[in-house]
Amino acid sequence: MPISKRSANSCAWLLAGLILAPKPGWAGSPAPAEKARWQVQAEGNAAMERLKRVITAARQSDGPAPAIPARSEPDPLLQRRAFEGLSRPKGDPALGKRAEMDIAAARQALAAERERASQRIAQALGLEQPEAIALAGAAPASLKKSWVPVLFVSSAMPVEVLRTYAAGLARVGGVMAFRGMPGGMARVEPMAKLSAQVLRLDPGCEGPACAMRDVQIIVDPLIFRQHGVTKVPALAMIPGDPTQPYCERDENSPGAAHVIYGDAALSGLLEEYRRLRGKEEVRDALAHLARQ
Repeated sequence: MPISKRSANSCAWLLAGLILAPKPGWAGSPAPAEKARWQVQAEGNAAMERLKRVITAARQSDGPAPAIPARSEPDPLLQRRAFEGLSRPKGDPALGKRAEMDIAAARQALAAERERASQRIAQALGLEQPEAIALAGAAPASLKKSWVPVLFVSSAMPVEVLRTYAAGLARVGGVMAFRGMPGGMARVEPMAKLSAQVLRLDPGCEGPACAMRDVQIIVDPLIFRQHGVTKVPALAMIPGDPTQPYCERDENSPGAAHVIYGDAALSGLLEEYRRLRGKEEVRDALAHLARQ
């Protein structure tokens, strides 16, 4: 059977159909990636056009074009002032006023608490009313360089012996120190009763109108430990104010140079202290005893 050949026209039409046939993936519209690229290019062209218009308008304006200032070295004086201004604390008037009000309120509260405490002490010791008022208004005195006679005693000592020592301490401005209170630190009434018995001028007097000796009584275990006092009676000449509360006193507060032990009169204890090169410490106390 003879094989027929395609004509030249048939081959031409077949080639044309292959060339014009659409590629896979084309559906008559550009691909999404191609479309996005055209959109970005269009927006970029529009932005460039706007920028050109702004530059042209700026060049055509009457004023000079803004220029970037040239970099220069900072002024050392201005730089120092700037740092000082940053480091200097800025005062707040409202904060300062509030602090002043708080300080004033704290002082008023302290004065009220002190008055209440003095009233409780006066009531416990049976002080008469004028003495209680003086106690409430008393302020810590600024002492000069002086030594205060401090007699270490115990509630176990006879009351008559304590009264005799209290009479001598009243003449020299001395202080009577107890390590603790009879009945324990939680009970104030036994100590108040003992103090009243020791300080009353008339041992038979009862009530708040009884006159008292001008002798301060303290309960201070730390002053015993500071001077190593293990037995009583004992005498020490302590510089400063030994009546300051031990909770407010410095642990390194100055103490006495000597401690004199012995069941002797106050004058004998002072003389023994003077003999141990404590002449300056007991000079005023012995002078008071000699005048009376």
